Amino acid sequence: MASDRLQHIPRAPGALPLIGHTIRLGRDPLGFLRTLRKSGELVRIDLGTLPIYVATSARVIHQVTVEHSRSFEKGRLYDRVRTLFGNGLATANGDVHRTHRRLIQPMFHRSRIDGYAAVMSRRAVALADSWSDGQQVDIGHVMSEYTIETLAETMFSTDMGRPAVDAALRDLPVILRTMLLRAASPKALERLPIRIHRDFDRAGANLRRIIDDVVVATRQHRQHRQEGGTDLVSLLLDARDEATGLGLTDEEVRDELVTFLFAGTDTTACVLGWAVSEIARHPRVEQDVLAEIDEVIGDRPVTVDDIPRLGTIRRVLDESVRLHGATLLMRRTTEPVELAGHPLPAGVEVAFSLYAMHRDPALYPDPDRFDPDRWLPERRAAVPREAFVPFGAGNRKCIGDAFAWTEATIALATLLARWRLRPVPGSAEPRESAAVMAYPDRVPMIVEARRP
Repeated sequence: MASDRLQHIPRAPGALPLIGHTIRLGRDPLGFLRTLRKSGELVRIDLGTLPIYVATSARVIHQVTVEHSRSFEKGRLYDRVRTLFGNGLATANGDVHRTHRRLIQPMFHRSRIDGYAAVMSRRAVALADSWSDGQQVDIGHVMSEYTIETLAETMFSTDMGRPAVDAALRDLPVILRTMLLRAASPKALERLPIRIHRDFDRAGANLRRIIDDVVVATRQHRQHRQEGGTDLVSLLLDARDEATGLGLTDEEVRDELVTFLFAGTDTTACVLGWAVSEIARHPRVEQDVLAEIDEVIGDRPVTVDDIPRLGTIRRVLDESVRLHGATLLMRRTTEPVELAGHPLPAGVEVAFSLYAMHRDPALYPDPDRFDPDRWLPERRAAVPREAFVPFGAGNRKCIGDAFAWTEATIALATLLARWRLRPVPGSAEPRESAAVMAYPDRVPMIVEARRP
């Protein structure tokens, strides 16, 4: 029987009675996940008494996300954070996910992204204008605020969305810091007065309540004024399924907005923080980036038409997300499926780490080194397509990948056209902090004017 074959899947060393690998994962999640590849392409770990089977190779991760994607639904990690995301794209399964994705996809069409780019550029210019020569800034914090404010301006119309922006600035960092630990901890601990659970629940409930208010206010405003809008709230309220003519309820709109706020700020802020830090610590890379900006942009605002010409910046961003990508993603089998030669029955939890896969030395020579040139065309061709999937792959690929890359490119080109950023003297190099992404723990930098 297939369930009997599960016994032949190698188990990661270091499990303890009753708690399994929970302590190892909690103490050093990034290091622990990277060690699993040594045990095989499919490896069992135990969170408490729950077995989870981790796909560790690009080949098997591709089987989960693309080849056999119809045999999986979202897994335990998403069950544990459903109180925050409800039934948005991040957590929805089956027909609900397919219907919502079909409704939302046009909102991230190239023509829409072009319109959002003007907001991204204006926000980036405002951030650059706010700095002064010699000022010290925490780049991680600054980039988080920039991405939240920029996304919020595309999501909400006029000042009705200001409470949601303030809530996102306050609550999203708490959610990001506690989400992975909450998802990985045994469910029995959820009932105990542990701080990470209290903080997560409080921040999530507050964010959902405020966005509920914004959705209701927007709908009432639109009915009174009898006008549409181009913000994401209005587009979601207007969306209709062609087959059924049905739209989204206010609750479903709320769930999607919470998902957008989370997914639309998490990756971009993390990658920008690392990119700025890496550029500052690699003079040759910085020289190439600044020369490209001077040639393509000069002293004018960045536009969406500039992005294809900013190849050096794109390579820096690709390398930053390769090194510091998504920590842990999960699926659950909905029917029997075979992975890495092992048959799995329905109901099995499967996980994979893009962070660990993108640092696999079998795929990337010297995998821990920051090397944007590995993405030059002649070298990129040597990387299998399924070995670099920063936004996932298959029917669960992030719907906002073009939005995130456009925003990151515009922000980096705008800020570095005006300013050099230098590490604060005596400060240590940023360390990775495991959240949904591998965040930089702190990036204190000094702002230096490039031109008088």
